[in-house]
Amino acid sequence: MNSIVTVNNLDKSYGEKQVVKEISFEVKKGEILCFLGPNGAGKSTTINILCGILGYNAGEIKYKNEDIKHCLNKFKQNLGVVPQELCIYEDLSAEKNVQFFALLYGLKGKELEQRVTKTLDFVGLLERRKDKAKTFSGGMKRRLNIACAIAHEPELLIMDEPTVGIDPQSRNHILSSIKNLSKKGMTIIYTTHYMEEVEEISTRILIMDSGTIIAEGTKETLKQEIFDERRFILELEDDSNLNLDDFYHIEGIKKVENKQGKLTITALKNVENLDKIISTVIASNTKILNLFCQTASLENVFLSLTGKSLRD
Repeated sequence: MNSIVTVNNLDKSYGEKQVVKEISFEVKKGEILCFLGPNGAGKSTTINILCGILGYNAGEIKYKNEDIKHCLNKFKQNLGVVPQELCIYEDLSAEKNVQFFALLYGLKGKELEQRVTKTLDFVGLLERRKDKAKTFSGGMKRRLNIACAIAHEPELLIMDEPTVGIDPQSRNHILSSIKNLSKKGMTIIYTTHYMEEVEEISTRILIMDSGTIIAEGTKETLKQEIFDERRFILELEDDSNLNLDDFYHIEGIKKVENKQGKLTITALKNVENLDKIISTVIASNTKILNLFCQTASLENVFLSLTGKSLRD
């Protein structure tokens, strides 16, 4: 997969405070790269540098193997930005909002008209094209914000928490739209405070903390690298005959707990032993009502790496 953007040893300080510490990463063509990090991790600063809003003290940013300082206009022409704060004009119609931002990228005439119609249709606002933005719900405004950023069909789209404070229906529409944009070849950098969004849309993840990148990979590889365990939860009808020591004779068992008829067994992930666990329960004349298997979540990975919740 070819790289759209390559960042090498990027460094940013405010006075004596270093907020981005010589980080390096690639943004690959067609991927949805999700940035995660607690507040103050440096991800917003990094995003603002990539958008051209902030300068940087040291390092190198390349757009298709060319130093961005030498091709800044070309880079910005192929960049779309969906900021966290709404960037729309409330007193203009949806159509006029999209037209305004598309005009900034040089679209005009029939092509402009076609792009406006196509984009509003894509975000589900075509029937409201003549209505002023101030009459829209929060979710509709967020979708209009996205339409304004993609009307010129950018190669790279940067989205900074685009689903903050919206209804579930609009949120689902936005996430579905992001996946469709990726399928069409658009490259997306996405920041969010909602771990379930990362689970749904990410093709790769960068986790930042204290100005550095502390982990990178797909959600599957991150889970595998950080955790080598899985957890079986068995709901039992009667646990009076159960002897927890019997389970420790099974290969791969690390921990066994039983509380109020709920048996929780932590086992090594690469050892297949569920059949032996079930056989041990049945041998004690105990009936299994339900059985669940839990594997590591991205939330577990994040807490393990940073020691913080995502919103800290």
